[in-house]
Amino acid sequence: KYLIFFGNKYLEKKSRLLFLKTKIMLSSSVMIRRFCSFNVTASSSTITSTTKKKRLVFLGSPQVSASVLDTLFNASAAPDSLFEITAIVTQPPSGRDRGRKVMPSPVAQHALDRGFPSDLIFTPVKAGEEAFLFNFKSLEPELCVTAAYGNILPTKFLNIPSKGTVNIHPSLLPLYRGAAPVQRALQDGVKETGVSLAYTVRKLDAGPVIACERVTIDDQIKAPDLLDLLFDLGSKLLIRELPSIFDGSANGIAEEQDDSKATLAPKITPEESWLSFDEDAQVLHNKVRAFAGWPGTRARLKVIDPSNGESSIIELKIITTRIYGGIRSQDIEANDVLFTKGSLVIPCGGGTALEVLEIQLPGKRAVNAAAFWNGLRGQMLKKL
Repeated sequence: KYLIFFGNKYLEKKSRLLFLKTKIMLSSSVMIRRFCSFNVTASSSTITSTTKKKRLVFLGSPQVSASVLDTLFNASAAPDSLFEITAIVTQPPSGRDRGRKVMPSPVAQHALDRGFPSDLIFTPVKAGEEAFLFNFKSLEPELCVTAAYGNILPTKFLNIPSKGTVNIHPSLLPLYRGAAPVQRALQDGVKETGVSLAYTVRKLDAGPVIACERVTIDDQIKAPDLLDLLFDLGSKLLIRELPSIFDGSANGIAEEQDDSKATLAPKITPEESWLSFDEDAQVLHNKVRAFAGWPGTRARLKVIDPSNGESSIIELKIITTRIYGGIRSQDIEANDVLFTKGSLVIPCGGGTALEVLEIQLPGKRAVNAAAFWNGLRGQMLKKL
């Protein structure tokens, strides 16, 4: 009994020691795991806090630029985004619409609507202003992106962003360098155009091309629709190429332009908007498509009252046209304007004819050709 009693006590004591040893080991293991976990968490936090997003400044003004800005806003909000929009540069507020109310540019308005800080929206009259350049430099931008900004960027500006300035240009550079690439391409009747992503240099639209997208166009598309299409493609192209632009590899693969193949796309003037029906119908149709939106195309026609022979001149805005193929020069007098199958048919140079589908009288809304013809109440039309 004595041996059994003390034997049991010994075993009980040994069991307790074993239990305590195991508990200490388990506690140590938990503490080690917690320590390691804390270090990993702290390390991750440090990595996150030290990995800064790249600072991008956007420059643009009209509505097509606002669509590019919207794409950049959405991309910058993604969890894996490389960049943030640090500031926006746009044209100063101006009088728009019929009331000429002074309003911010479409880009500025879109930025405000998206909750972008108003003090980070810059509107210099010229991008070379010293006060603007001082504030711009203090932002330490790494990359600038321009899309129809509408202002010349001086060397002092271009030297500030460390990764340079990249422009979305709606043409296949070096073709159609200048202020109106889409309009001039349509005016020339091209069947293919595109959008280019190129570095900005002091020479007009002459910087190395990072990438481009080609587009086949039909003979009915108008300038506003083509602009929307090309800037939409351009914004997607920009997002695709941003990683290589930020890491500098794009600078090494960008292709220099062949200046010998360059064509120019000068700014359109209101004086160009007049149509002369002595020209070929195809030339006039391309002009209508190219100048749609602004400044539009205008023409003058003679209205004759057959009851008394009195005549007057009316001025029309030609909205939509197409080439009329069902006319021969011997079927119509040189100056007669016909109405057939819902459209006006105007004889043009070289035995061609232009079919006019939509028209707008001064101060009136646009109407189709049938409504316009009915409004003449039996009067005849002749071209001047």
